[in-house]
Amino acid sequence: MIYAIFFVTLRDFCKMNMKNIFFLGIGGIGMSALARYFHHRGYAVSGYDRTPSELTRELEEEGIEIVYGDDRLEIGDWRLKLSVSDTLVVRTPAVPEQNRIYTWLREQGFEIRKRAEVLGMVTRQMKALCVAGTHGKTTTSTMIAHLLAPTNAFLGGISMNYHTNLLLDKGSEYVVVEADEYDRSFHQLTPYISVVTAVDADHLDIYGTEEAYREAFAHYTSLITGALVVKEGIALEPRLQKGVACYTYGWQNAQRIRIQDGQIRFDYSSPLATIKDILLGVPVWVNIENAVAAITVALLAGVSPEQIKERMASFQGVWRRFNIHVNTPKVAYVDDYAHHPQEIATAIDSVRKLFPDRKLIGVFQPHLYTRTRDFAVDFSRVLHTMDELILLPIYPARELPIEGVKSEMLGGSVVEKKDLVDELKKRVAASAEPVVILTVGAGDIDRLVPQVAQAFEIED
Repeated sequence: MIYAIFFVTLRDFCKMNMKNIFFLGIGGIGMSALARYFHHRGYAVSGYDRTPSELTRELEEEGIEIVYGDDRLEIGDWRLKLSVSDTLVVRTPAVPEQNRIYTWLREQGFEIRKRAEVLGMVTRQMKALCVAGTHGKTTTSTMIAHLLAPTNAFLGGISMNYHTNLLLDKGSEYVVVEADEYDRSFHQLTPYISVVTAVDADHLDIYGTEEAYREAFAHYTSLITGALVVKEGIALEPRLQKGVACYTYGWQNAQRIRIQDGQIRFDYSSPLATIKDILLGVPVWVNIENAVAAITVALLAGVSPEQIKERMASFQGVWRRFNIHVNTPKVAYVDDYAHHPQEIATAIDSVRKLFPDRKLIGVFQPHLYTRTRDFAVDFSRVLHTMDELILLPIYPARELPIEGVKSEMLGGSVVEKKDLVDELKKRVAASAEPVVILTVGAGDIDRLVPQVAQAFEIED
């Protein structure tokens, strides 16, 4: 299979005489990091997003102008501020082709590049430490950034240590990057060192088959120039360049795992180093393996075992990656970004380990019609391992509805977002035993998290 990759350097970009950069879908986590980067570099940055969010509010507070909605009346005088001669448009595939602003930009002849192309352009100026895989990318990459800090990083989530998804440091030769496989975006990167965490099939609307999905990862490994750190046992045959080292990682690298008083400690052991009695900053079982991968990359990047041990203990996690918002004797509330059957299964397993004696009430917002259709059987099987299940309507993102594909096909009752808090209150009140609530999904369910937390944080 042939992959067309358009490479442009930062020097080439400067020669384009671009003064303005407009981000089409600026509220996305990856887009907002790039917007912040160029804003920091002194470019006039603006953007569009469908609706306001906490992230867009933060961007506006930083001085970035954002237009919402794509109605012509909402566009107004905004379009007069952009000139074809000195404006670059950066787009995300999450914005549909029929979006009116996107249509207008194309008609006017603006230079339009995909987010992945621009990210590749920026990160090729440094040694890129990348994290790819179906699961665990954001947590592992954020761990690596924390272990190396101060450093540069484009993260796929908001670091709880730094309260941002962008880290910048002129003194570091490294940049940490989340390597997204959607739309083959990660083929635009040039990894120096890369982790591959998993290759469980996803994004079949793009790839079509599991084989094509794994082939995309095999091609990605051929782009690595320094070392591959790959999860042992995954269905991937690396296609490494001559001289590129390969390290495997897994549970075998975490020895003497101890769980006590809400803390997790373990010893790291590999041919690179032995580090005893590591305290895991976010005590979630799955983070042990994420930590092993992050530690391996940090060691390869020259971080000392002493600093790794200190930094791992102070790691505070990532927003919407197994955040415990409420923990009272009657109700605990956990929120997680999980949106793939395997990710949800991992979240459920972690909840069961942390709260073994509580009833588990789950809330799931399916993300994308195609993913719901393609993995309906797996979703249903995993979701029904919880004691009670509440479903929200499918979050469409970039997609149009598909006939017959609805949340109801996964089983369980469906409630509207506006009714969720009341439904949860009713179920908690009816329970004779302590409850743990788990909300999962990659759509806009995150906007309900503060409401759910507030509803139960004073329960006793």
